[in-house]
Amino acid sequence: MGDYLSRIEAVPAVQRWGLVRDWIFTEPLPFFAEIRRERPVLVLPELTLAFRHADCMTILRRHHSFGVDLYKPKQGDYFMAQDDTAVHWREKSIMKSVLDREDIPAIRAWVGQATKAALDAGGGEIEAVRAITRGIPAGLVQRWFGFTDADPDRLIEWSYWNQQDAFWNQPFDAGFTRDPDGIVANRKRASLMLGLYLARLIARRTVAVKLGSDATDPVTRLLKLAFSDACRFDVKNVLFNIGGLLIGATETTSHTVTNALEYLLGNPDLLASARAAATLPDPALFDGHVDEALRFRPAFPYYFRTCHVPTVLAPETPHAVAVAPGTNVLAVSHSAMFDAAGFPDPEAFMPGRDQSDSFTYGQGIHACLGIAVAKVMVPEIVRQLVLREGLTAVSPPDYRGGRVPEAWQLRYR
Repeated sequence: MGDYLSRIEAVPAVQRWGLVRDWIFTEPLPFFAEIRRERPVLVLPELTLAFRHADCMTILRRHHSFGVDLYKPKQGDYFMAQDDTAVHWREKSIMKSVLDREDIPAIRAWVGQATKAALDAGGGEIEAVRAITRGIPAGLVQRWFGFTDADPDRLIEWSYWNQQDAFWNQPFDAGFTRDPDGIVANRKRASLMLGLYLARLIARRTVAVKLGSDATDPVTRLLKLAFSDACRFDVKNVLFNIGGLLIGATETTSHTVTNALEYLLGNPDLLASARAAATLPDPALFDGHVDEALRFRPAFPYYFRTCHVPTVLAPETPHAVAVAPGTNVLAVSHSAMFDAAGFPDPEAFMPGRDQSDSFTYGQGIHACLGIAVAKVMVPEIVRQLVLREGLTAVSPPDYRGGRVPEAWQLRYR
């Protein structure tokens, strides 16, 4: 038995999740290597955790067997808190339609220009979280999603508290999260303020639509759809879904950009290779460096689901475990991306690697709604940063005791 498993079994069962959780965040790769080999499905009192690629795919792709029950108390009737329902099917389809993929090149160009302008304004030193990693996606929400008159600081705040509660304040986080009740209260307050803002925005856009507006932002297009009675999608649905655009875009982008850049800065040879790729005429040739950096340092090391149907994980192996309905499970996707069964030669940093089976943007019906936008916004922000000569971190990102970067001072020439 390996060192990690020995240490797990040496403590009372109620203390084991604390150990495992700490290793997931502080020494993931050696821990994952041992656990995939010796106990790829780990049963704890609070959770069952899966560490191999195939089992993580099973959990995330079989939405009838493993559902998003834990999102419901946080997100209510929003379609992402539902599995394969009519509402989910319809509203995700609508939202994909209004996020025109034809706009992706223009979005990338805007992100590049906005990031460059922020760095120019910094004059050689910048607090990157507010100005860049949160500031640029908040600006994108204003410019491309129709929140033109919004206060960017409020947009950031509303996204932050909703994501804090949904992703980092679950029952299995009890005892590890500071002031969980305070997070819930802040999420409710943020949601109320966001709702008030959106109600005013919708009222203004409704007048514009009635007067024949030819605007093409998602807010206007969703209102036109709602007023057309073409499908079961009314103004309340508009409010929920445009709020979801904001919440999903800002905080996740911040964490993802920070992780990718920090990993590159910590590996000078990779940074030099990424910088060389960043100077090429086709920016897409740079993107694989960010994809691989995020495989090594994902923003979310796991995804959580609740078992609905009796399921055997690691079937037909000596490690098979039967998971009963009602069990909360973690698909430890960071580990899965280092399983050679899914990623050949996983320890190698390979910018040209096929990322189809990656978990960076999720898998299954709950994969990132805005993946097409995210897959240009994230690498373009990182590209603009690595292009700056002499880019260094003054200190590591400041997490302020939580799980997301709150501040990060960078210097450059």
